[in-house]
Amino acid sequence: MIPWLETHSPFPDVSEALTCDAPGLLAAGADLSPERLLGAYRHGIFPWFSEGQPILWWSTDPRMVLMTADFRISNSLRKALRRVERSMEEGGRWQVRFDSAFEDVMRACAAPRKDGPGTWISDDIVTGYTGLHAMGYAHSSELWLDGELVGGAYGVCIGRMFYGESMFARVTDGSKIALAWLVAFLRGQGVTMVDCQQETGHLASLGAAPISRAAFLAHLREAIAKPGIAEWKPGSPFTQTR
Repeated sequence: MIPWLETHSPFPDVSEALTCDAPGLLAAGADLSPERLLGAYRHGIFPWFSEGQPILWWSTDPRMVLMTADFRISNSLRKALRRVERSMEEGGRWQVRFDSAFEDVMRACAAPRKDGPGTWISDDIVTGYTGLHAMGYAHSSELWLDGELVGGAYGVCIGRMFYGESMFARVTDGSKIALAWLVAFLRGQGVTMVDCQQETGHLASLGAAPISRAAFLAHLREAIAKPGIAEWKPGSPFTQTR
């Protein structure tokens, strides 16, 4: 049995998360205020639930993470990145921007997919994360073509810890291009780990891998204690160091 959280209830310790039936499920209830979301992320907890369910809070073990140094760029993606980079240098049709359309990225991530219905990103989720964006904690990487948003990714950043949330694409590799720019920027800012939360084959193909919750929390505690990133501005998707 998991605890029900009221508005001011603290989260239980992540060691109390379920290990069977719904592995990683920690609690239910509370709200999606920016303050609650920040408290969750600082403790390695994230919300994830379907329409009609209460708010569910998770701390999975193992935890899927992407070490920024391990991000895989295929030959075809590399060609696409070079094309977009040249376009940006020349003021061409393709552009990558950060944080210019955060809510639009979220709503695009929530839209129905070709292979299924929309995601779990509800209006309440959008409200909570746009609140985090206004506070400087949530960020988006956006791919634009002829002034139209065609790909993007968003997540939460505390100190030098980035928590990836979702991506979308309206053109081939649109989400991967946005992610590549984001990962390169984070790597250049000394962010070594991106939280991916749950294991999928797609994330694994990009270089993500599972680690123990204990290892994840140890890294998290150190990373969130570091100063936050002052300026979010896309550079080269091939950046290796600061």
